[in-house]
Amino acid sequence: MSEQIARATATMQVPALSGLSTVAERYDLILCDVWGVLHDGMRAHRGAGEALIRFRTLPEAGRRRRVILVSNAPRPWAGVQTILDGYGVPREAYDAILTSGDLTRRLIAEHPGERIHHLGPERDVTIFDGLDIRLVAAGEAERVVCTGLFDDTIETAEDYRDTLAGFRARDVPMICANPDLVVERKKKLIPCAGLIAQAYEEIGGAVTYAGKPYRPVYEAALAMAGALDDAGEPKVARVLAVGDALRTDIAGAAAYGIPNLLVARGIHAEELGVVAEHDTLGDVTEWLSCQEVQPDAVIERLVW
Repeated sequence: MSEQIARATATMQVPALSGLSTVAERYDLILCDVWGVLHDGMRAHRGAGEALIRFRTLPEAGRRRRVILVSNAPRPWAGVQTILDGYGVPREAYDAILTSGDLTRRLIAEHPGERIHHLGPERDVTIFDGLDIRLVAAGEAERVVCTGLFDDTIETAEDYRDTLAGFRARDVPMICANPDLVVERKKKLIPCAGLIAQAYEEIGGAVTYAGKPYRPVYEAALAMAGALDDAGEPKVARVLAVGDALRTDIAGAAAYGIPNLLVARGIHAEELGVVAEHDTLGDVTEWLSCQEVQPDAVIERLVW
């Protein structure tokens, strides 16, 4: 980043970083978002994986430096790892994966034997594997688990108005397995389960969200980090959350007290003017001043 950009953002005390290396030694743990940071829904961002590898291999400062990928993907972590392998994200870039799908499974397990309706695409059905539940039609459900839109290339939340009204008439509670409203796929924004959950809440439906920006996902991630080492959970001040979404990645980390870094080339790329490959990040002061939450720092791409 140019000195001009750094000076401009400094007026809001939100520095623009040229690379992770400028702050890496301050942290023992990175909680890293996946979609929009490590890949774009089609291929890996090579520099991001390399940056995390460099972080993990820095000289130790009392404890090993760890990376946990924290994703709002509505499927168990193993499925996400398979996808990351296919995109070319190196496994050496991280120590563990925690997904909103994993948290959703924990919530479902609290209601053994329940009749559940899956609202979402068939590809997400592995979220129910091995659980003591019965998958049923919408009209028979005691609870609905929303993992996304059936066809996120053409549908919107409006297409689910009648279905949601039916659930609301019977006071069927919903678990939202992906609180994201949108994600980036090949430069396009794709709607997610969070939009359906939001629409359900608007008509009075009860929704429990699994994943960012909600506190349980950070509690689970820190506990997971603690289990990786004899040193226990790291201090919150020594944790860095990296993500591309203000509403989930940044707001959730900030509410928990975790330092955070916004990746500009993600779902906010158009607003920040970095859509084309040759675009460079300009002065973000005005845009940030209009947002409800500000990150602790901004970086164009996650690089070392």
